[in-house]
Amino acid sequence: MNWNKLDQAEQIQEIKALSNEKPVLIFKHSTRCSISSMSLDRLLRKWKDSDSEQVTPYFLDLISRRDLSELVAKEFRVPHESPQVLLIKNGDVIYDNSHFGISYADIMGKI
Repeated sequence: MNWNKLDQAEQIQEIKALSNEKPVLIFKHSTRCSISSMSLDRLLRKWKDSDSEQVTPYFLDLISRRDLSELVAKEFRVPHESPQVLLIKNGDVIYDNSHFGISYADIMGKI
């Protein structure tokens, strides 16, 4: 999976604009959390290279950018959780889930 790194506050507005053309997935990951690592692994095992044609994936490292994670929660009006996925389309969150609720099938089913 070729992640786009979400590490700048300005990218949030770019993601909103991009989501008007193609859905955007944000994966909020804690490198210190085993559940987060397992959830990420479950997603990566099912992800196909061709999926990037349908959705643009972004990766947010919560440990190094907790402030940015809080800004994402505020901008998209979704309570912060970790791990967490947000699927954004036309500037709005159309799907979010966390922990073991993160499901490749659910994400792809919303696109």
